[in-house]
Amino acid sequence: METILRINCTDEKGLVYKISELLFKNDFNITKNDEFVDEDNGRFFMRTTFEGDCDREQIAKEVLVMLPPNSKVDCVDGRKKDVVILVTKEHHCLADLLIRNQFKDLNFNILAVVGNYETLRELTEKFDVPFIYIPAENITREEHENQIKETLKNYQFDYLVLAKFMRILSPNFIHDLEGKIINIHHSFLPAFIGANPYKQAFKRGVKIIGATAHFVTNDLDEGPIIYQDIIKVSHSKTAKDLAKIGKDVERIVLANALKLVFDDKVFIDGNKTIIFE
Repeated sequence: METILRINCTDEKGLVYKISELLFKNDFNITKNDEFVDEDNGRFFMRTTFEGDCDREQIAKEVLVMLPPNSKVDCVDGRKKDVVILVTKEHHCLADLLIRNQFKDLNFNILAVVGNYETLRELTEKFDVPFIYIPAENITREEHENQIKETLKNYQFDYLVLAKFMRILSPNFIHDLEGKIINIHHSFLPAFIGANPYKQAFKRGVKIIGATAHFVTNDLDEGPIIYQDIIKVSHSKTAKDLAKIGKDVERIVLANALKLVFDDKVFIDGNKTIIFE
């Protein structure tokens, strides 16, 4: 079975040699190796896949011992990631993920979909995925989020995916799931942050529109970026046209970002990401 070793540490000479030697001495076969050095900050990143039966927890400990202080080491088996999806009314991103889940196109399992409207229940249940309706009307944001938290306790999930969930999450909610919430934003960040980005783009007369998938932090739409893409547009397009065109970009960007994350290819480093594609 293939194992994925991920390392984030202070850079120093001989790291690749020492790590490779340890794996060799344990009779493992390295199948792929990627490294990156952030010279400005003196950080070293490495993602190695290798074959052979092993005690992954023990290997992680052995690697950690040979690294500089405050290093981070993960040694995982590349299993499918379990996710819960939050939605509001727009269907395009959710529909795409449900189809990919049905046909195993991504390394994940959708455990449930949680919506603050009933709009997407029928779509979700067509794929035999539970839909939980948690209305947000006539209650505070804190009360609504507390209800979501109680629902999430029923699931052992790796990531929470915001597939056009059109509500701003509070710092308390985000803190409990730091590095585990992924959002699709309908704009090529950092431009046009917040609400109505297509309207903002139209007023600015842009010639490209895009979408950004990122990890969620307390800074609105400013978390570490995972994946982005764009499409060219002309002056003849209205704000409504841009929004319609943008939906295709959004679903593709989200799917590509999730593939990278679920395949353990993304390192969060402060407010940016290191990605081995």
